[in-house]
Amino acid sequence: MKRSVIQGVFSVIFIVSAFYTTIISQENNKFIVVLDAGHGGHDPGNRGNGYKEKDIALNVVLAVGTTLEKDDRFKVVYTRKTDDFIELHERGSIANKAGADLFVSVHCNSHRSQAYGTETFVLGLHANDENFNVAKNENSVILLEDNYEANYDGFDPNSPESIIGLTLMQEEYLDQSLTLASFVQNRFKKTLSRKSRGVKQAGFVVLHQTYMPSVLIELGFLTNNSEGKYLNSKKGQAEMAKSIINSIVDYKESLDAMYRIPEPEKTPEITNTTTKNEENQVFEGVTFKVQIAAGSSEIALQSFNFNGLDQLSKIKAGDLHKYFFGSTSNYTLIQELKAIALDKGFDSSFIVAFRNNELIPLTEALKANTSSN
Repeated sequence: MKRSVIQGVFSVIFIVSAFYTTIISQENNKFIVVLDAGHGGHDPGNRGNGYKEKDIALNVVLAVGTTLEKDDRFKVVYTRKTDDFIELHERGSIANKAGADLFVSVHCNSHRSQAYGTETFVLGLHANDENFNVAKNENSVILLEDNYEANYDGFDPNSPESIIGLTLMQEEYLDQSLTLASFVQNRFKKTLSRKSRGVKQAGFVVLHQTYMPSVLIELGFLTNNSEGKYLNSKKGQAEMAKSIINSIVDYKESLDAMYRIPEPEKTPEITNTTTKNEENQVFEGVTFKVQIAAGSSEIALQSFNFNGLDQLSKIKAGDLHKYFFGSTSNYTLIQELKAIALDKGFDSSFIVAFRNNELIPLTEALKANTSSN
């Protein structure tokens, strides 16, 4: 299948998705997270060092879900809560029927060497043979299913060509999926000091079946002697689960911050003494930018390509290019720049925050101490 809908057209994909609209128009609804424990039943997953991937994935998922269920903002749906074999297409169907805002699939990796480290995948073209092989191993479970030819419309888990066709339907959610994946990997690295193998793109069938932002987390390698032992322990599973929980909360709060600009604190009635510096909100060590677009095509940072906007910058995350307008530590100013971007026709613009050149949740940035201008 050719990606003609993406390539050959000078296009920028503006970040608009149905689930954002749901968040805005139905603010009282809970944020629905579908948790998917990989494998199960007669499919044990990988058996590195004698450990069972299906058991570790389920333990971590149940720990994540138990905590999120105690948070009134979330509703948790599981693809499995016991040692059952659930076909890949059924997992996606569960998420779609639930009207989920997020799909998180948990797995463990394996390798013939002592490779180690965490990695989080989003659906996309495999950038190299290694990514393809990881996806192929996870996708091969469909061969255990009855009537898999009909369920997956001729999909061949061993064929790179089949992978290409998976990516197009998830393009709409790629940016959001990459954001969550980045949060997950940053948490693993900074909080748990796990080796991060990065955010990657590959063609996972279970992600293709879903119509919402989706990630597949590889907790680590069971085939690594040390990491396998850690992941099979109660301590390791509890720590990995807590890190995933915090990442999901960060992601949810970052969405809220995009659409709900914090109201300024009410000041006493002696407002005539307020100085200009106090009217500005400057956050030390934080850089705010307005994300105006994202897409698969790389666009030159020229004002004529962005409706006359200047002060442009961009980053690349996987196969996706993100484009930004403005750069300031002043939150008051960045809100004004966002208004300019909206006026220029970038209707889906939103504010993002960076610290040390790394994307962080906007809510985390806004907790920083303010300083005078």
